[in-house]
This record gives sequence, C-alpha cells and structure tokens, in this order.
Amino acid sequence: MTDAELVVDLRGRPIATLDDFWEAVREPCGLPAWFGRNLDAWADAIDARGVSDAIDRHATLTVHADRQGLFADTDAPKARALAATFDGVRNRLVLHP
Repeated sequence: MTDAELVVDLRGRPIATLDDFWEAVREPCGLPAWFGRNLDAWADAIDARGVSDAIDRHATLTVHADRQGLFADTDAPKARALAATFDGVRNRLVLHP
C-alpha cells in the first residue's frame, strides 16, 4: 500500500550547500549509504524511484525549506538546478520566507 505523501520539513535547519541538503534529506527520505549525493542521483530517487523504500512508499514527496542559505537566491545555479529536479506535481519543493 502506498501512503499519500512524504513530507520533509527542513524549515529552521541551515541549508547553505548541496551537501547540507543531502545530509538533511538523507534520513527522512531513507537514502541508502551508497546514494550518490548529486542531482542525477536525487532525480533518480524522486522520479524514477527504486532508490529509497521511504520515498517509494509514497505517492508524492514534498520538501519544505526556508528561503535562505542555498535557497536565498533561487536564480543561483545550484539552487535552480536542485529546484529543477522537482516536477512540481509528484515531487515538490516549497520555499518559505
């Protein structure tokens, strides 16, 4: 049986780099030790599935984060590239002021 939504709330957690993001989502998303910690691996985990049982058990994934640190400037290349891995339907990134 698939649960409706996996919600990962990173608000209040400092996310300054992609490494900070990987560390923050590792446990709640059930990412395995061999997870690649890069955007291609993340896209595989949330789109293609088959990487994480925790993600696979849910129909959708929503990650909430503060609009600061890595996400302070959503036009910055790394923030834009990470945001692009979320399709906005099955996988959403919600940035809060």
